[in-house]
Amino acid sequence: MMGAHHAMTGAAAWIAVTATAGHGLGLFPVTPVGTVAGSLLCAGAALLADADHTSATVSQSVPFLGRLVTTGISRASGGHRHGLHSLLGLASAWLLASVIGLVLWEPVWATEPVRVGPALMSAAAIAFAAKVLGLSRGSWGLAWVIGFAVAAFIAVFAPEQQSWFVVCFTLGYGVHLLGDLLTTGGLPLFWPWIPKPPRWWRRVPVLEQMWSSGGYWSVPVLGNAGSLREWLLLIPVTAYAGYGLLFALLETWDVNLEAVLAVLPIDVVNAVDG
Repeated sequence: MMGAHHAMTGAAAWIAVTATAGHGLGLFPVTPVGTVAGSLLCAGAALLADADHTSATVSQSVPFLGRLVTTGISRASGGHRHGLHSLLGLASAWLLASVIGLVLWEPVWATEPVRVGPALMSAAAIAFAAKVLGLSRGSWGLAWVIGFAVAAFIAVFAPEQQSWFVVCFTLGYGVHLLGDLLTTGGLPLFWPWIPKPPRWWRRVPVLEQMWSSGGYWSVPVLGNAGSLREWLLLIPVTAYAGYGLLFALLETWDVNLEAVLAVLPIDVVNAVDG
């Protein structure tokens, strides 16, 4: 799946999991601020599994240093779509977020500790999302400004929002893996153990695509990465994410978008009758 598509599905997933209105499951309710900020963080986290690719967004985020870090990660994880694209990689992402969440700072002017670790990780992830979604107009400088501004706002003015950091980070990472699982490339889910299918399995066309001779698993309903089917899927996903964000933004001003839409047809009918 393409980078921008990973980010958009991450944002949509956060809205689906947290929204308590009719357009969400409400499994992990957060405030409207949490919905907006979390969608950006989840979008950024949905890009991090590609840190094993030296041409990925993460690699380009900081001159020289970004490529140096991703090169090291790629070598340590066995290359692109190896260690970072496995269940072990997902568990490691959860562990990393949990440890980072423990990093606090207690300034004398603050009423409670500032979660520095989540703030810095959020700033980076949001910067990645801003860049790949075009919010920074192609500028990495503006992307980092957006990332740090949003993260600083959450850390200083809404510190209680950081309670969802680990869930959001892990969800975004998992959504990335799910997206790649739906393409023909597949994933080495059980890395570093990569079992190969038996010979009879490889003789069945559909099964051979789901568990390839190389040991990769996939449910390739989207075809190759960047396919027309992938682009068509992103149309409703983008519309859903946009609606969820608009709903949350209006909710911060005590405006219920669904209630407004519900009464619009009545107003229109009354205007026509009048």
